[in-house]
Amino acid sequence: MFQTLYSYFWWERLWLPANLTWADLEDRDGRVYAKASDLYITLPLAFLFLVIRHLFETYVATPLAGLLNVKEKIRLKATPNAVLEKFYAATTKHPKQADVEMLSKKSGCTVRQVERWFRRRRNQDRPSLLKKFREASWRFTFYLLAFIAGMAVIVDVSTVCPSGARPRGFCSAPTHVPLSPCVLQKPWFYDLREVWKGYPIQSMLPSQYWYYIIELSFYWSLLFSIASDVKRKDFKEQIIHHVATIILISFSWFANYIRAGTLIMALHDSADYLLESAKMFNYAGWRNTCNNIFIVFAAVFIITRLVILPFWIMHCTVVYPLELYPAFFGYYFFNFMMVVLQSLHVFWAYLIIRMAQKFITGKVVEDERSDREETDDTEEEEEAASAKNGPLSNGHPILNNNHRKTD
Repeated sequence: MFQTLYSYFWWERLWLPANLTWADLEDRDGRVYAKASDLYITLPLAFLFLVIRHLFETYVATPLAGLLNVKEKIRLKATPNAVLEKFYAATTKHPKQADVEMLSKKSGCTVRQVERWFRRRRNQDRPSLLKKFREASWRFTFYLLAFIAGMAVIVDVSTVCPSGARPRGFCSAPTHVPLSPCVLQKPWFYDLREVWKGYPIQSMLPSQYWYYIIELSFYWSLLFSIASDVKRKDFKEQIIHHVATIILISFSWFANYIRAGTLIMALHDSADYLLESAKMFNYAGWRNTCNNIFIVFAAVFIITRLVILPFWIMHCTVVYPLELYPAFFGYYFFNFMMVVLQSLHVFWAYLIIRMAQKFITGKVVEDERSDREETDDTEEEEEAASAKNGPLSNGHPILNNNHRKTD
């Protein structure tokens, strides 16, 4: 049965256009092609990434946080209470008013004490500022290096160009010069029709191999660590994004969509490092720097994800292949996954535009995906109000006119 499923999975009509077989993609005459077995190494490399991340966060990000004066907020812990803890763990972290009254009777606490207990208990589960900073630092470092690597893969710089090893259109040096410094420019970077020229008989370069392996390993590591990473409001969307990205990278490798895949990965990496750097400065309290970087990020994100990707890259993957061969399953599947990815981009663009509106209107920019610590603020305001302004009225502090209200 396993052999039958294996045969169906690797059926050539699923992955390749008509009249082509896997035998056409076997290495020959110095040409090397992508093989499914090459991706096995990405799983152990993903765990290696987790180890490297731990070391980076411990020995690089943590000292950097100290240099940038990243400070934790003082959070009051909830007093041990078996009844409330059981309800918190088994039922919900946000009890309704009827639940609060019921728990008040069971626990022997007042309604106010139950509400305060749940606020403090939720605060204990929220990730610390240092954890957020370290995670953002790690992602910023990877995305920046990945973007640089992606551009290097698209535009190779070679110190020596043997005259007999330069495909036409790749090298800017004259063909009669046997050895010379030159820039090898991939023609599909500026002419998207070149993405499909000769497909699928397109050999793979070593730079493309390592770019794919590193990117796929990193996204596997993100998927493995997502349960322990900072959870945001778009947690489900993040899972969909990571899975869709892994599927797209893997499929583009199997079907030899490497040229298109290289462009797509480099395009995505162009904006991600800006967002992570904005987060880092936000956690460090550098508001102006954070806001300025965020505006640059928003512009790059919208241009790359809502303009270039759908109107250039997706046009390239949807229209141009049909000029060369009839549509097959892989063609539909790849573009379906691209639509899934693009839908997530539209969702995130909506959140980004909301944040940009706040920036323009003079409000503090914060990540719309974040679980805002309004309960922390409520707790602090409550404690401050009790200390400075005396009693509460209907659960809200009575502001003394001699004190300025803090934003």
